[in-house]
Amino acid sequence: MPITTANPAGVHAPASQYAHAALVTGPGRRLVISGQVGMAPDGHVPKTSGEQMSQALANIATILAAHGMAATNLVKLTVYLLNTGCIAPWRKHRDSFLQGHQTASTLLVVSALADPRFLVEIEAEAAD
Repeated sequence: MPITTANPAGVHAPASQYAHAALVTGPGRRLVISGQVGMAPDGHVPKTSGEQMSQALANIATILAAHGMAATNLVKLTVYLLNTGCIAPWRKHRDSFLQGHQTASTLLVVSALADPRFLVEIEAEAAD
């Protein structure tokens, strides 16, 4: 199956050698989205975990839309948080974003992310 990588307009430039999305085509399409952090298109990183969750989900929504998909196409989320105090807020942000849609999910609490400003990172996979 052909794989096409993309860095859609409206999402910040990748920080290193990766793509924000990889679209696998065949009988159906599978979209693999790189871990999204709370970085705005202009490079701004909010200070709070809640704001970063909102921005990371906005980045995912932008990437989905760039491929003709929506949150209802998500099939898997992998979430990295820096502390257990972020779990309840994450679930509220997730539930608001998914609006009843369910995905497979993995939630991890880790000691650090790639940049000390990052408090959350969310990977996603979608299909149609």
